[in-house]
Amino acid sequence: MALKRLTMASLGLGKKTPKSQAEEAPERASAHPLGEAGEPLDRAHPFYFGFLAAAGAVIAITLLKAFASASQVFVLILISLFLAAGLNPAVEFFKRRGLSRGTSVAAVIGCVLAFVTLFGVVVIPPVVKQLDDLLRNAPSLVAHLKDNPSLAKLNSHYGIIDSLQKKLSDSIHNGQFVMSAFGGVIGVGKAVISGAISALTILILTLYFLASLPTVTATAYRFVPKSRRGRVAAISDAIIGRIGNFVSGQVTVAFIAAIFALSLALVLGVPYPQAVALLVFLCGTIPLVGHILGCSAFTLLALTKSPMTAVIVLIAYVAYIQVENYLIMPRIMRRSLSIPGLVTIIAALVGVSLLGIVGGILAVPLAAAVLLILDEVVFPKAELS
Repeated sequence: MALKRLTMASLGLGKKTPKSQAEEAPERASAHPLGEAGEPLDRAHPFYFGFLAAAGAVIAITLLKAFASASQVFVLILISLFLAAGLNPAVEFFKRRGLSRGTSVAAVIGCVLAFVTLFGVVVIPPVVKQLDDLLRNAPSLVAHLKDNPSLAKLNSHYGIIDSLQKKLSDSIHNGQFVMSAFGGVIGVGKAVISGAISALTILILTLYFLASLPTVTATAYRFVPKSRRGRVAAISDAIIGRIGNFVSGQVTVAFIAAIFALSLALVLGVPYPQAVALLVFLCGTIPLVGHILGCSAFTLLALTKSPMTAVIVLIAYVAYIQVENYLIMPRIMRRSLSIPGLVTIIAALVGVSLLGIVGGILAVPLAAAVLLILDEVVFPKAELS
């Protein structure tokens, strides 16, 4: 064996001959078609750090400006997602009756469109007429306040009712009330068109999100690592369920409040009862602060009839709020939200200060979602540490 290796070595059969540079060039070109990588950058160099910091600051500022300029679009998308989550329990209700997802969504969409059509045909015309009559008759309604001796005495000393009556008469009869509120004729047109486009956009986006909610959530869950995907999906589905239960429960509570306001207005003879009921319903959808607005408007409108009527309305409305808070709301919201009253107050106040009425509506279910995440994720880790 040693003799064989010696013979092969002497003949050059067992030894690889070195290749020339011309022969190695095609191999390097095939291994690195775009050329060999150079030395990595020195990440400790001050220029490298400064360049990355400046680039990050520029990107962050650009994104903030983009989000600020498109904030209205994000608000519409957020409202649409919120309403889609609120309508999802209705879809699940039809699915439990044996219908498919598509058929259930079609049934819910049909019910929503039927409600919007019925609302536009039956409710809006008399309410608009009553609101128009209310604006036209506002000066005379204010003048009736002087029939009360106490208010008449205050008016004789300070002229509050006379000045208010004159201002309303000049503004409404001359057509300046709406114009001044929206910034002239162009402002009125912009407000009407913008409101109509926003409402239509929210309706269309809500229906699209409702139809594709499982697909959207499944796609979002794919961004989560597979080991944690089941946990994240379960918590997210629970949050969506809470939001849906909150929306349906809040609408039910607001509808009950509107029925109460309509009945009370009819019994006491308060003018424009349908407009009052619609106003109370819209205000009732806003957690916590909604009834304050509804009660104030209802009481002021009852004051145009008589001070005693306004006192009765105020007492009755405050009594109803207590009944709603301690009897109606706990029964309806028992399985939807379970958050402390202080958290509800803080969430509603912060939401209203950030996004107005929309923020007040979204704040409470979002607070419930945050509490759910704290209970399921944060607090268990804190107990183990």
